[in-house]
Amino acid sequence: MVSVEELTDAVGHPLRLAQANCSVSGKGVVRGIHYADVPPSQAKYVTCARGAIVDFIVDIRVGSPTFGRWDAVRLDDQQRGAVYLSEGLGHAFVALEDDTTVMYLCSEVYSPTREHGINPLDPAIGLDFQQYLGPDDRLILSPKDTDAPNLADAQAAAALPTWEACQAYYASLRTTAGTGA
Repeated sequence: MVSVEELTDAVGHPLRLAQANCSVSGKGVVRGIHYADVPPSQAKYVTCARGAIVDFIVDIRVGSPTFGRWDAVRLDDQQRGAVYLSEGLGHAFVALEDDTTVMYLCSEVYSPTREHGINPLDPAIGLDFQQYLGPDDRLILSPKDTDAPNLADAQAAAALPTWEACQAYYASLRTTAGTGA
């Protein structure tokens, strides 16, 4: 784990904590790709308290040099790692065991009018959840995630955060942190 000071140094501003979430998932459950409008969006500090997940961080910021790319990290109850997702990034995970418990510390409270999703099975993004599961394990998605638009449709609908808006918001967080306001 990382200290508050180390996280602040790495991110460039303190992580404001407004909400803590806990989800419990069975093996093969996929959650995401979720994101929120910028500003204020929702930064997340995610860890796996029980079981194991593969956590996917997807760059959905239109205009970003890494737009549409993703990274993945295994989080489990053995290594006790965590991942930080800044505002404007998409987030998804797949549970690798039954009764997997994931904890999220969030910078903003959940707001259904600002929350959105992208279909996690969008082939243009290419998240390969199945490679982390057994050959006979099936993926389980909520109707909300299954019915979410693909990345291209979300972009065409101007529903994604922009690189410029995210950079401006990050700068405002650093300025506010620097002034003590």
